[in-house]
Amino acid sequence: MELSLKGKVAAITGGSEGIGRATALRLAELGAKVAICARRAEVMEKTAAEIRKTGAEVLTVVADATKAEDVARFIDETVKRFGRVDILVNNAGATGQAAFDTVEDKSWINDIDIKVMAHVRTARAVIPHMKKQGGGRIISLNMVAAKQPGAKQFPTTVSRAAGLALSKGLSKELAPFNILVNVVAVGKIKSMQQERSAARAGLSVADHYAQTGKTIPLGRVGEAEEVANVIAFLASDAASYITGTCINVDGGLSGVL
Repeated sequence: MELSLKGKVAAITGGSEGIGRATALRLAELGAKVAICARRAEVMEKTAAEIRKTGAEVLTVVADATKAEDVARFIDETVKRFGRVDILVNNAGATGQAAFDTVEDKSWINDIDIKVMAHVRTARAVIPHMKKQGGGRIISLNMVAAKQPGAKQFPTTVSRAAGLALSKGLSKELAPFNILVNVVAVGKIKSMQQERSAARAGLSVADHYAQTGKTIPLGRVGEAEEVANVIAFLASDAASYITGTCINVDGGLSGVL
């Protein structure tokens, strides 16, 4: 099966590194025009340079997903540049995991803001355009912990679960407009966050990944590109009858479907 996104326009939040970067590159390779936003212009421009090497058009916008005005401007600039938005990938976010009694109100509020409200803002900005053009795809990144809460995973496990509920509700409401809404839930994926975890533990990155891989049925930590491939599938015509679902990309780590 060959996927093609020729003629499509994709907007990706948190598109400067990690899964966001890998997704932007993969969608560009499949023919999409790509708009990415992030807070750090210099990192984002490096990714944009890689995207241009694929021959794809790319737009970069410095924006903070926790600010409604930034999100609205990102989508507006994407439509102004490319004329439409066919694919929205909600990737901006961070992981905050701690014991319940150590998490203060501010951390709860900040986590919900980036994990839930940021997705509310992007949806609010993009849905009118997708309705007008006759359809679209909204794909949100999540974590398998959203479906299988564990100890010392606060506040992330709660805000991620709220993100699942948001996507499921939107999938029902937007189906009549041919706007498909899905979620990709990841497990342990190679990223800067994982590398920071290695540094905190006093381990080399290689040793950290080797140790972490032992906890995963497939025996290794996943690659960002492997997540991007699933996102590309959901963005393509091959997934034209899939909405309201969540696909685990975790090497078998999760105990739930």
